[in-house]
Amino acid sequence: MYDTGQIMGGLYGDGIIGLRHAFPPEWADRMAEDIWNLWEEARAVPGGALPRGPERFYVEVQPERIRGFVDIVTHPWFVAVSRAILGPEYRIVEVGFDIPFPGAADQPWHRDFKFPDAMRIGRRLNSLAFNLTAVDTRPEHGPFEIAPGTQWDEFEGCAKGMFPPRDLWPRYIERAVRKMPQRGDISARSALTIHRGTANRSNEPRPVLVVGVDAPDADNAEHHDLQVTAAYKASLPALVLDHLAYREVERLETVVQHHVIEGLLEPSY
Repeated sequence: MYDTGQIMGGLYGDGIIGLRHAFPPEWADRMAEDIWNLWEEARAVPGGALPRGPERFYVEVQPERIRGFVDIVTHPWFVAVSRAILGPEYRIVEVGFDIPFPGAADQPWHRDFKFPDAMRIGRRLNSLAFNLTAVDTRPEHGPFEIAPGTQWDEFEGCAKGMFPPRDLWPRYIERAVRKMPQRGDISARSALTIHRGTANRSNEPRPVLVVGVDAPDADNAEHHDLQVTAAYKASLPALVLDHLAYREVERLETVVQHHVIEGLLEPSY
């Protein structure tokens, strides 16, 4: 149904691809309800919500708390993209959401984690981030901004090669594309592609669900805690369970988050 060459060309080229209308808007509204319920829980727990800059937070959650999780990871496009880029043994390692509230500032240009040897030496992508918006994005919401083709950039002078020096910013500003997804859309990107969240000048938050997927040789699961209960595990189809990097628990526990990105805690202006 989906062309492997086009998928690989988009992610190895621009570093981001998308599918419009993957789900009905009403499905996205249910996802938004789940996000807001989980946000209220997370904000009441120390460390439940990680800051990603002024008025911007990230929360990691358990898959069974998102009613549409199985819909996402069994969608033919999600499966086709994961297999095309990461191989038949891809692993789902992260479920969470990012919320830039009104007043969120421009983030500095960055990538989400260190440049791996799979890319430096093997010239191969070994992880993906899938994003689904909970609102119809407008320019004033502070859209996600990405610099296509920059997932292959290497630079010195910053921790883990995550934050390009300011003298390289003109390259990213020149390439920058603002993404305006609508409810029901889904995208996939290399989290190594240089990007930033922009300032939310609206009076509304802009929640986005994130699903992280790894190739077998990637290590991003070490930063996450994907929990499932026995009852939920028993309900999952093989297409999900066979690809889930999970920890089985008697009852769901508060996710203690580890993936702090220190460089995002100040606005870039």
